[in-house]
Amino acid sequence: MLQWPGRSRRAAKGSVWPAALACAFLWCFAVTATPQGTETPLEAVRETVTQVLRILNDPALKHQAKHAQRRRMLEEIAASRFDYAEMSKRVLGSYWKQLTEIQRKEFVEVYTSFLSDKYAGRIEDYTGRKQEVGYLAERIEGSYAEVRTELRSEKMTLPMDYRLLVKDVRWSGYDIIIDGVSLVSNYRSQFQKIIRDSSYEELVKNLQERSISAEDTKRKP
Repeated sequence: MLQWPGRSRRAAKGSVWPAALACAFLWCFAVTATPQGTETPLEAVRETVTQVLRILNDPALKHQAKHAQRRRMLEEIAASRFDYAEMSKRVLGSYWKQLTEIQRKEFVEVYTSFLSDKYAGRIEDYTGRKQEVGYLAERIEGSYAEVRTELRSEKMTLPMDYRLLVKDVRWSGYDIIIDGVSLVSNYRSQFQKIIRDSSYEELVKNLQERSISAEDTKRKP
């Protein structure tokens, strides 16, 4: 698995919005290679994040009456560019193998709906904040890649590393590492605990009720 050397933590202490905005980027983020497969992971990340920021910063879409339209546009980016099946497989870990094909399809649909609903609102909450993204480097090993970026604002700099997988010359994002912490791993720990303590059916119920929060996950020392 691709891993970068340790990175310094420069996010402002006590700051809540960076993690939430990063979650929003996870929901929207994925990348697609050109038909010829010539686009690099870094170029693809830059293009996708630019699309997201363009929607967030469009004055014509900031009016209350345009919120539904803006959300649909962001959902379209996510639906066409994020590999929800790969994300679902990784977030369930070993439990994925225990599911039937019907259950797997069910989980992908429920988890997709969960992410879309949960993070669309987050994006809207942080529209208007002045921020920029610094693109630092990319690393490719076979069919995997990791792109290092920094989310910068006037008060903080937050390391954000995107993990990608290529399938049929198509690069798709499947995880984001925020200041050294994987969001996929965070959700995986919660999901597996629910399954162990209760059942897979209970996990699906919690996702349908939107009762799982990324912020509830405790960061391991």
